[in-house]
Amino acid sequence: MSKFWSPFVKDLVPYVPGEQPKLAKLVKLNTNENPYGPSPKAIAAMQAEVNDNLRLYPDPNSDRLKQAVADYYGVQTNQVFVGNGSDEVLAHAFHGLFQHGQPLLFPDISYSFYPVYCGLYGIDFVQVPLDKQFRISVEDYVRPNGGIIFPNPNAPTGCVLALDAIERLLKANPDSVVLVDEAYIDFGGETAISLVDQYPNLLVTQTLSKSRSLAGLRVGLAVGHPDLIEALERIKNSFNSYPLDRIAIAGAAAAFEDRTYFEQTCQKVIDSREAVVTGLQKLGFEVLPSAANFVFARHPDKDAATLAAGLREQGVIVRHFKQQRIAQFLRLTIGTPEQNQALLDALQGL
Repeated sequence: MSKFWSPFVKDLVPYVPGEQPKLAKLVKLNTNENPYGPSPKAIAAMQAEVNDNLRLYPDPNSDRLKQAVADYYGVQTNQVFVGNGSDEVLAHAFHGLFQHGQPLLFPDISYSFYPVYCGLYGIDFVQVPLDKQFRISVEDYVRPNGGIIFPNPNAPTGCVLALDAIERLLKANPDSVVLVDEAYIDFGGETAISLVDQYPNLLVTQTLSKSRSLAGLRVGLAVGHPDLIEALERIKNSFNSYPLDRIAIAGAAAAFEDRTYFEQTCQKVIDSREAVVTGLQKLGFEVLPSAANFVFARHPDKDAATLAAGLREQGVIVRHFKQQRIAQFLRLTIGTPEQNQALLDALQGL
């Protein structure tokens, strides 16, 4: 520990992202990146921004992107917030909306950044166990809390919570912010953004990293009641008043405007996911129902850590978590048909 650290730093347990191996010719199915590139229109828009104007600051409000998001979802621009990836948007939400003295509630098997942010911002939390089918039970969240957050579809399980269940959760917690983290919603779920006008305590976050193939651009967003959005703006403007650069604003806006490409690539991933599920089941795997661009699977007779190591020896990288309840599962990103077949072929030999 450095003597120059602020006292709280020594107690932080940082988030550990998925491995980004440097080796060539790997079948990389461990970080849920989209196997298909960004919209050609998004690439063209970004290329057009690489000019002399980069000497000038970007629009601090990212108005062009907010308008594109508002147009896409049929909301007003004052209901939209944007930031550097959904992780930054989530950080502002933790900081600005969840510090109320009561514990924040989220699933015991969930996005592992949530407890990290609680540590960073000094927020008490309770991890609510998923049921035996690894699903969220709304009744378990009817208790005193300072907020509720969960991914939908959940990560790393891929299971999705239906809109009517989300609505029950909102009605049961009218005095708490309910944040639905929709990083994977476009691969088979139904967005809760349709509910934001009815429930002022609902905040929905999304990212362009997955379904819009822009993980390298770092763009995320939130949609909710203008009062919630104003809280995020106040935090943002006290932290980083120019979060998105000119290239990111242009590329992200164009990605939202190119609906045809977006729908085509999402459908490709969905079709591939169903093929992977069928292939895994033929190999004896149990696969949880997924509405994401990954599947969560275990084999009744084979150890998951051993399988992950065996796959790695064959140049296939997948994600294995050591958390006790899910230690026998592998999270498998959906790749191209060729990558998916390489995965299934490798598993057959293990």
